[in-house]
Amino acid sequence: MAPKSAEQFATNVEQVTGVAKAGAEALTKSSAAAIAGFESLAKAYQDLAARNFEKLTASILALSSVKSPQEFIELQQRLVKEGVEAAFADSRAITELTTSVCTAAFAPVQKQVEAIQSIVKKAA
Repeated sequence: MAPKSAEQFATNVEQVTGVAKAGAEALTKSSAAAIAGFESLAKAYQDLAARNFEKLTASILALSSVKSPQEFIELQQRLVKEGVEAAFADSRAITELTTSVCTAAFAPVQKQVEAIQSIVKKAA
């Protein structure tokens, strides 16, 4: 009985060691994905800020060149409508990017959790 217990102990130690190593690798991959994702988000926010600044500048120039109050009101309404539409589109794009970043960052950890659950189920 003792040799069987020793073999089982050795197998358990190997499994625990493998799980620990895989866990460390999963965290490393997760961290790398999170860093890359945050860089993508930062670039997206930078691009958005630059685009919004350009739109603001163009809008101010357009509003300053109108010839009548009626033209000013029409242009202002158009600019507001375009601004609201752009805000919704930009918000949707940032939300989708944020979701994909979080999903990619958590995927390695989730796979590792599933692997551990599988080992536990087999042992039970």
